[in-house]
Amino acid sequence: MSKKQPIYTPEFRQQMVELIKAGRKPAELAREFGCHVSSLHNWVAVARNPVPVAGALSPDRQAEQAELARLRKENRQLKIERDILSKATAWFAHHGAPTPPSSTH
Repeated sequence: MSKKQPIYTPEFRQQMVELIKAGRKPAELAREFGCHVSSLHNWVAVARNPVPVAGALSPDRQAEQAELARLRKENRQLKIERDILSKATAWFAHHGAPTPPSSTH
């Protein structure tokens, strides 16, 4: 039969991380509190580099997303303006003023 791993509360994990940051040795804490040393090392690593919450964006990523949205909007507007100018050019080419007669001097 396999051993069931104990479930540690987030508060317990945070306390262990704080004790390690305060200078306590992971091996010492593992013996004292009955958890594995590798668990303590993992908790410290996660505390240093937390995994982002699903859907949450970093401030840099938010800025990139905002700029991307702005550029897409600007691109749409430029395409509309280009299409209008293209149609206007075609209309004037077809219905434009007659060309003046050339002088024969």
